[in-house]
Amino acid sequence: RLTEECGMRSLHHQLPANASQSEIEGLIADLNADPEVDGILLQLPLPKGLNEAAAIEQIDPSKDVDGLTEASAGRLSLGKPGLRPCTPTGCVILAKSALGDDLSGKHVVVVGRSILVGKPAALLFLAENCTISIAHSRTADLPGLCRTADIVVPAVGRPQMVKGDWLKPGACVIDVGINRVDDKLVGDVEFAATSQIAEAITPVPGGVGPMTIACLLAN
Repeated sequence: RLTEECGMRSLHHQLPANASQSEIEGLIADLNADPEVDGILLQLPLPKGLNEAAAIEQIDPSKDVDGLTEASAGRLSLGKPGLRPCTPTGCVILAKSALGDDLSGKHVVVVGRSILVGKPAALLFLAENCTISIAHSRTADLPGLCRTADIVVPAVGRPQMVKGDWLKPGACVIDVGINRVDDKLVGDVEFAATSQIAEAITPVPGGVGPMTIACLLAN
């Protein structure tokens, strides 16, 4: 719907849940070869038993609008131009909207080290001259580390894990998490408590999600 609102033609290929690896990769090959197709998005996660990494690697890097192929990740790591992962790109835009375009010297704590968000977010903030800490399940004293951050980016998929007393006053919180709890959608941040401490905080839903879509459309 949104691609069409932006004047694009959107093609939706929905395979059955029992589709084979070869069927998925065959479809991707057809889309790679189609000059009418500018971008390819493989909806994740795939059903169990399928190899996501192998399927992603079949996507032509010039059409990799999710920025997930090895070529895209390599260009990001090397600081070369290319298609960037949408959610991390949106996180940087949101941080700039709250703190200004110059993020130089800001300490960013990214909670989570996934290839979808954590790692590319760290690299994108590094490119903005930020100081980066990547936290994960084995990080010692995670609350203490978060209290040193100017920008906290939780992206682990654990409902309301980040508490208000994990933040220093005036911090900017970009909540990437989206979790269903008792028929409600909540983030990885305890919103009520953290919103009393943070200078700026994204809501869930309605925060990072729409920005992710906007960055996808830009790609």
